[in-house]
Amino acid sequence: MKRVQYLRYGAPEELRLDEVKQPDPERGQIRVQVRAAAANPMDWKIRRGEMKALTGFRFPRGLGHDFAGVVEAVGPGVERLKVGDEVFGVTSIRQAGAFAEYVVADEKNVGFKPSSLSFEQAAALTIVSLTAWNALVAKARLRAGQSVFISGCLGGVGRSAAQIAKMRGANIVGSCSASGREEALALGVGEVVDYRAFDIALYQRRFDVVFDTAGALSLSQCGAMLKRRGMSLHIVPTPAKLFGCLLPSRHHLVFGNPTPQSISGVAEAFDRGQLVPAIGRIVPLCEAISAVVELERTGSPKGKLVIAPMQ
Repeated sequence: MKRVQYLRYGAPEELRLDEVKQPDPERGQIRVQVRAAAANPMDWKIRRGEMKALTGFRFPRGLGHDFAGVVEAVGPGVERLKVGDEVFGVTSIRQAGAFAEYVVADEKNVGFKPSSLSFEQAAALTIVSLTAWNALVAKARLRAGQSVFISGCLGGVGRSAAQIAKMRGANIVGSCSASGREEALALGVGEVVDYRAFDIALYQRRFDVVFDTAGALSLSQCGAMLKRRGMSLHIVPTPAKLFGCLLPSRHHLVFGNPTPQSISGVAEAFDRGQLVPAIGRIVPLCEAISAVVELERTGSPKGKLVIAPMQ
């Protein structure tokens, strides 16, 4: 089978499309024929070696974590899923390898793909929506009538967060570029702020939740924006935030770790039309490396880059 991989951490030039042995699922794992996979900034941060403490030093290492496809084989102990099931999910951070014709993943990290969801949409939905769900639903327990500020509300996680906050009945303020105002309003953001002209003094003690998806706010800025019992949520783990969020406080780091509850919640939200992913570009596996490198360097396209190995 073909897989995008690299033999050491480093620059984009380390990436290669190789012919490799098809992986066998171990206990609790499934092998999936990948119909679609989606790129995330985490993919190139890992390839650069920025997350070595979590990803280790075992090579060759595949690229990509989000995927959707059809279960092709199951390992011992797998009970919920069977061959032929249409699924979506993520690999563990150490496994990776979703930019391939086949990928192995833990059964616990995979859910059933709704029939209303295309493979491309399912792949584009996964990490960003699970991260937003874990933040706003699982951690903050956001509820109707509460107020939330979402920085980067048109980014991958921010877009999902805005839709989930709307679904929960919250009052949403979001920051993005001025040109994205109408798009943000269409997502359900009630008040759109141009991030270039954002004045924190106007938002003192206003929010129950501040979700900094863009990594643009300091902990002190977030604290100033929060109501007395509010909390801030962060997905960009700078050294200052790592330290500040480890201490008992109202500031918390969140991740896209899948749980049965988050996977089913995201799938049900899409089925109800409350959560819709944005796809910017779909490319075949043979074009994956050039497309990912372009995305890393330019930030384009708007919406998710999806790899379709079966094209």
